[in-house]
Amino acid sequence: MPANDRPKASPPSATPAPNQDSWFDSIKSDIRDHLAVPHNWIAPAAAAGLTLGLYTFYQSYLRRFPAPGHIAPSFFRRRSLFGTVTSVGDGDGFHMFHTPGGRLAGWGWLRHVPKDRKELKGRTISIRIAGIDAPEGAHFGRPAQPFAAEALAFLERYVLRRRVRAFIYKRDQYDRVVATVYVRRAPFFFPRRDVGLEMLRRGLAVTYEGKTGAEFGGEKMEARYKAAQEAAKRKGRGLWGLRGGKGEEGRLETPMEYKKRMKMLEEKAGGKV
Repeated sequence: MPANDRPKASPPSATPAPNQDSWFDSIKSDIRDHLAVPHNWIAPAAAAGLTLGLYTFYQSYLRRFPAPGHIAPSFFRRRSLFGTVTSVGDGDGFHMFHTPGGRLAGWGWLRHVPKDRKELKGRTISIRIAGIDAPEGAHFGRPAQPFAAEALAFLERYVLRRRVRAFIYKRDQYDRVVATVYVRRAPFFFPRRDVGLEMLRRGLAVTYEGKTGAEFGGEKMEARYKAAQEAAKRKGRGLWGLRGGKGEEGRLETPMEYKKRMKMLEEKAGGKV
């Protein structure tokens, strides 16, 4: 067949470009149809909400803080910490192993509080009892104040290895958590007791005197603490029973005054008392 008589090949038909609007409308239609059936979205939404709720609950109530630096800033002045006292260092401070959730979270029967010092290292919170100042014990070459040993012994008997609740206010310059501390003692149906207040009532501490940084947990707590101190003073309890201590201002050296005097002596002696 002559070349000129051959049928001409028809050009390939162009594939029509997809209509983007139609594709998008189709997707939207599918989504609408899917969501129109309640069981298609109720279960996933409920699962997501439950997961978020459990995470929030854990973060707020079950997360354990091993040290002061791990405590969320939002906790201070708003929340409390529950834990077991593992050691008492002086008359107004101790270390606590945080046990969030208490027995309901398994502490004491499913989860144990370490007792060995090696296990506890770096896992406890140093607590400074708010609003009080106990007599200073002997350390760094300084002599002990009267009633320092009695204050330490009382605090050990009162809280050591017991569960306490600490209403926390702030971290101080020594990385301690300043807190009002409560303990429940036998009989256990009695109201829990304010540890700092009990020490003031017994004359084993004085109200904190610092002009800056003093923390009581509010004006009402401060007034209550000072009233307890005045009552102990009138009755001559504890350190107020020392000669010159009962009702006589300026004769009893408070822990704050003692520390200032020791510092002055050390400075004069070139760092040696």
